[in-house]
Formats: sequence, C-alpha cells, structure tokens
Amino acid sequence: MSGAAVIIGASGGIGSAFRTLLEEEGAFAPVHGFARSFSGANHIDLLDETSIAAAAAHVARGPAPALVLVATGLLHDGDRGPEKALRDIDPDWLARSYAVNAIGPLLVAKHFLPLMPRTGRAVFAALSARVGSISDNRLGGWHGYRASKAALNMLVRTLAIEEKRRNDRSILVTLHPGTVDTALSRPFQANVPDGRLFDPERAAMQLLDVIEALKPTDSGKLLDYQGEEIPF
Repeated sequence: MSGAAVIIGASGGIGSAFRTLLEEEGAFAPVHGFARSFSGANHIDLLDETSIAAAAAHVARGPAPALVLVATGLLHDGDRGPEKALRDIDPDWLARSYAVNAIGPLLVAKHFLPLMPRTGRAVFAALSARVGSISDNRLGGWHGYRASKAALNMLVRTLAIEEKRRNDRSILVTLHPGTVDTALSRPFQANVPDGRLFDPERAAMQLLDVIEALKPTDSGKLLDYQGEEIPF
C-alpha cells in the first residue's frame, strides 16, 4: 500500500500511537494527524462538519490517502458516564454519544472517502467496541455507548457496500481494540483480567497488523484486535 495515511484523533492514546508507528514504518507518506486539541491545519472537531471539510481539503492537496483511521470515541466526560440503568437515560447525553461515536465518523467518511484511490487497495477503519455488538450483549447497561457503536458498525457496513461500486478493492471496517490503558477506559479498568489491559502502543500495533492482513472480502465487518470477526 502506498500513498498518505490519515489519523483522526491523533492526540489520543491509540491515535498518537498509530501516528508514531506509521511514521516509523514509512509505508505511508505523509502521515496526517488531526485532533480537536490541535491547531491550524491539523485541527478537527467531529461535532463541526466545517472543520472536517477543512481537514479533508488539506489532505486533498495530495497524495491521495490509502489509509484513513478514525481513532475517536466518547464513553464518559466529566460527571457523565455510561448508563447503568434505564433511570440514568438522558437525551442530551445520548445525542452527544451518537454525535461523537457515529455521526462524526460518518462525516469523516463523507469528506475523506472521495479522496481515496478509485483503484487498488484502500482502507478506511474506525474504532468501535465489542459492546457495540447486539448479539454479544449479555449484561445490559451502557445504553448510549452500546447503541452508538452499533450505529457506527451499521454505518460502516453500509458505506462498505456503496464504496465497492467505486473501488472493488476498497476495505471499510470497524475495529475493537480491546481494553486499552487510555483516558477513555481508565475509570473502568478494575475488573479487566490480567494480561488483557493493553498499553496504547501494543493496541495500535495489533490493529495495524489486522489492517495489513485485511482482504477485500473483510469489508463491512467488525473485527477484534486478533483479526477475529465479531458478529453484529
């Protein structure tokens, strides 16, 4: 694979590790990193489509991106966190979960997929979560995070079908990184089994290995950090 790489959420634990590893490997050039906390041309805010369009315009100067990684997600913020019961449902928090976890990545796809090659291998991947699998839900709770990640999985599946008409070697997937030692998971790490809490570099490396092994027939799937398909 050749061309540029794009990381959305490059200031976060996994996103930053993605950027470092891709720059070290040298398979893509340049490696663009965008984040809400970045300024200037590298700023992006998934709640602001204008900023997403501006980031895409910056990348459009060339070369075309052959890899786009959306390494963003919202699980908690301040005193807001995943719902434990129906009584905890708040419409504003639900709407924000959908905006960041599903609509934001969809808007990234809207502006970045047209920049990707029309021929040859091209990969668009967004971080999802095993808890976004409907068939794997056996505990309940975490309503907004589960539902918004399930929505992301469906959106990427839909885009994967549509993108095949433009480039039959395109691959669009959602990826479950496991539990990673980042700010997103930190309040919920107490019950993680030994050996199953990954540092960001290891998580990013595992996911890049999965991406490297992807085939066009994998497009539209939700895969874990070992490359195993997670049923929707």
